[in-house]
Amino acid sequence: MKIWSVITDAVTGWTMILRGEEGWRDRFRITAAGLFTALLIFAFVAFLAVAIASTSIGMPGPIGVLIGMFVLALPVTALVVSLLGTRIMLKSDEPVLPVLVPGIFALTAFLIAEGLLAMIGGPAVMLAWLAQGYLLYRLARVATSWNVGIAAAFAVLSVVLLVALRLGLYMLSNAAAI
Repeated sequence: MKIWSVITDAVTGWTMILRGEEGWRDRFRITAAGLFTALLIFAFVAFLAVAIASTSIGMPGPIGVLIGMFVLALPVTALVVSLLGTRIMLKSDEPVLPVLVPGIFALTAFLIAEGLLAMIGGPAVMLAWLAQGYLLYRLARVATSWNVGIAAAFAVLSVVLLVALRLGLYMLSNAAAI
């Protein structure tokens, strides 16, 4: 499996999802191996983000890099928790891979966009959150049998959970400094 072709297929698949075209599933490898590949690409981008963010202060040690990558992986945690929570609340047996695999590719793009918008200013990051919410809404609409309301609730829950996780982590880190 060539990484560049996987990324190209993911971009094409997401274009098809946003346009509402059929056949988007063929662009993603909706298997455990495809999920692993998506996570591997996300981890690589997160590592690069830590490296780029620390150019002015020097690269942190291995533990610092892992902590930075953990914080950057919170969107993946938010996606998994909101997806599983939605499935539990609906008592649904919808498969998770059709949402997780494309969702992690979307979160990888979100990580890049969020980093670029953070350079402009903090409030600009909210644009990335809005875009992430819309992408997750479109994904839920095409990958599941959920209606508009449930897909919108899933997207909002994912974004709110992401913000709450980061805010909670921020509050914990500041409480330790006091």
